[in-house]
Amino acid sequence: MSQTVDRALSILPLLAEGPADLGQVADRLGVHKSTALRLLRTLHEHGMVYRQSDQRYRLGARLIALAQEAMENLDIREIAHPHLVRLNEQCGHTVHLAVYEEDEVLYIDKVESRYPVRMYSRIGKPVAITVAAVAKLLLADLPEHERRPLAEKLDYPMYTARSTPNPEAFLRELAKVREQGWATDLGGHEESINCVAAPIRGADGRVVAAMSVSAPNVVVTADELLTLLPLVRRTAGDISGEYSGRTSAKGTA
Repeated sequence: MSQTVDRALSILPLLAEGPADLGQVADRLGVHKSTALRLLRTLHEHGMVYRQSDQRYRLGARLIALAQEAMENLDIREIAHPHLVRLNEQCGHTVHLAVYEEDEVLYIDKVESRYPVRMYSRIGKPVAITVAAVAKLLLADLPEHERRPLAEKLDYPMYTARSTPNPEAFLRELAKVREQGWATDLGGHEESINCVAAPIRGADGRVVAAMSVSAPNVVVTADELLTLLPLVRRTAGDISGEYSGRTSAKGTA
């Protein structure tokens, strides 16, 4: 029975590459066509595959609907939290997780710094959208036709001399972030606070959340904080892999 299930499940990645005929499925599984046909018929009955008019098979709508439903029910905070705690234990600084909802970027998780000087950020509080590193990552991933109108309707308060001054400067920064795949806020919101951030991506490659490490100048300099970027990006990659189903949580099957 386990071999039958294994073979049936092996068909799905093949069809994810594109439609395939019976012979191609049988060859990939290393079985006779009659065996491949039985497996395909069972998957077809459950809506997991669909037979086209040209007799080739593709993934079925039921499978796609289940995948979408599963993604919608995933709690990114629950998945990310152990990784954020681990990162905090490694570097000691404040770690944030943020998402983009209804034209706002919100913190949905925070692990406090172990140092006496701490940040005033709170879970559920909107971030300073034109300067925050997590906001830059989330907005940089928007399509161009959404990115520009949003940038043009935002206000641009000058929190510090390093704050983003206008829509054109913001769009240039988003383009840079989109290209390099990470973001910083080096004194843009508060002169004494620096931040580095990395994106968390779903199975489709889109950014679903952003995470960051922040610290005041009295604890580490901006240059010292930037040395943590590889660790931050690696952590974001681990969360992305678990969220998208490419990898399992550490310590689990």
